[in-house]
Amino acid sequence: MAQYNITLDDTVLKGLFSGDKGMSDLLEQVLNQVLQAQATEQVQAQPYERADERQGYRNGTRPHPLTTRVGTLTLHVPRLRNGNFSTEMFARYQRSEQALLLALVEMVIQGVSTRKITAITEELCGAEFSKSTVSELCKRLDPIVNAWNGRNLKEKKYPFVLVDAIVLKIREDGRVRARSVMIATGVNEEGYREILGMMIGDSESTASWSEFFSWLKSRDLRGVDIVVSDSHSGLVKALHSQFQGSTWQRCQTHFMRNFLEATPKSLHDELYGKVRAILDAPDVETARMLMNKVVEDYGDKATKAIAVLEDGFDDITAVLSLPDRYRKRLRTTNGMERLNEEIRRRDRVIRIYPNRDSVTRLIGALLMEMDEKWQTGHKYLDMAEYFVWRDEQKKLSEMQPKLQQIS
Repeated sequence: MAQYNITLDDTVLKGLFSGDKGMSDLLEQVLNQVLQAQATEQVQAQPYERADERQGYRNGTRPHPLTTRVGTLTLHVPRLRNGNFSTEMFARYQRSEQALLLALVEMVIQGVSTRKITAITEELCGAEFSKSTVSELCKRLDPIVNAWNGRNLKEKKYPFVLVDAIVLKIREDGRVRARSVMIATGVNEEGYREILGMMIGDSESTASWSEFFSWLKSRDLRGVDIVVSDSHSGLVKALHSQFQGSTWQRCQTHFMRNFLEATPKSLHDELYGKVRAILDAPDVETARMLMNKVVEDYGDKATKAIAVLEDGFDDITAVLSLPDRYRKRLRTTNGMERLNEEIRRRDRVIRIYPNRDSVTRLIGALLMEMDEKWQTGHKYLDMAEYFVWRDEQKKLSEMQPKLQQIS
């Protein structure tokens, strides 16, 4: 990754404390210096420098407006005589920014925004904007987001899949309705995380989740071994129907909340520690032994809580069958929760979406950028030990009928 030396004017730094424009001035100055540094890299020479390595000559700059949430920046993009200057600064950065802006603008056009939203859009877009302007921006952004969200997944297998939903408010038929945005992430066979896709459902019903899972399978999602989620009844029924042969791991964080809700307050601390020991057991046999002890000691004191524990035991300990290194990241949906937090940061600005397309555009653009970040980052898991373990389990499974015949 390239490193750049950035210098800042004292007046810009002082401006950070004297008005709203200070941040945009700072960002504008930094980005313009980055553009000049990129030009130097491509030319392989400083301005007016005589060098044998020089690959071209500068030919001034051209202004380029960049709309951000801190205002419209004027960037001075270098021009080279051979016309070959290139930068990725604009396209990748502006996907989610454009989607956020479009959602705000649509709210104003449809007359459902607050004065605050109107002020934001006028600051970012200028004094006037029209439906044709929005339509033109959508034509550029929507195909990119939709193509990514509907891409074929056949190139890789995804042994581990995590699913969750987030509820957003969308204006439909003149009314504000709560809709569920279902999201799936996966860990592929190379150990990298991917965002597999998102879909808007009317609710978290079995029908909505079944449609979502069928859609993922139609895009050639395959090789699924472990699915991690909370215990929403509609989700679980759809999982068992659509991913037969896969193991369901119930999110331990959600389970613990449900367990403590059913536990008498006087026993919260005591039982929390004992159930935590069950979840941290080295294997399923040890976990079951610890559970039986808890059932014996607290069956009469916390009847409802013990019923929750016994009913959910197999689902919350499914991950214990895996090698130890995979358990921590597959025992909960905490990774999905962090993704939801990023969505909520944008959602707090919008609050009520003008239509479903604006949800797909904004959330899809955000997820697309997050997916690119994951793909170019570090591996989420080293999958080598998993495949060795899986092959051993397969051999044991094939030998089982023969051993039964012998016995």
